[in-house]
Amino acid sequence: QVQLVESGGALVQVRGSLRLSCTASGPGFTNYYMGWFRRAPGKEREFVAAFSRDGGSANYAISVKGRFTISRDNAKNTVYLQMNSLKPEDTAVYYCAAALRYSGSNVGLYQHWGQGTQVTVSS
Repeated sequence: QVQLVESGGALVQVRGSLRLSCTASGPGFTNYYMGWFRRAPGKEREFVAAFSRDGGSANYAISVKGRFTISRDNAKNTVYLQMNSLKPEDTAVYYCAAALRYSGSNVGLYQHWGQGTQVTVSS
C-alpha cells in the first residue's frame, strides 16, 4: 500500500503558475502508475495528467494540454504537476493517484488517492 500526500495548492492570479507536489510513502513507488485529477466546484472528478504506460511521456486533458506538465523524482518519491498560464476554470481540488496497473485517464482504475490540495485561480 502506498500513501500519497499532496501539497502546493494556493490562491493564484489568472496567468500565474503553481507547482503541486505529491509525496508517496511505502515501498515500490517506481512500480506505480501515477496521475493527477481534479474536482471543480459542483463537478465530477476529472482527469488532468498521467504518465504513459512506459513512463517515457505523458498524456493530458485537452483543457490543460500545453499549460500543465507532470513529472516525477523517484529519489524523492514525489510526482509533480507544474501548472502555468492558469485560468479560473482550473480552480479545483487537485488529487494525485496511484495504480498498480496502467490506468491512464480512467479515474475508476486508480487504487490510491491523496487527500487533495486546493487550487484557486482568481481574476
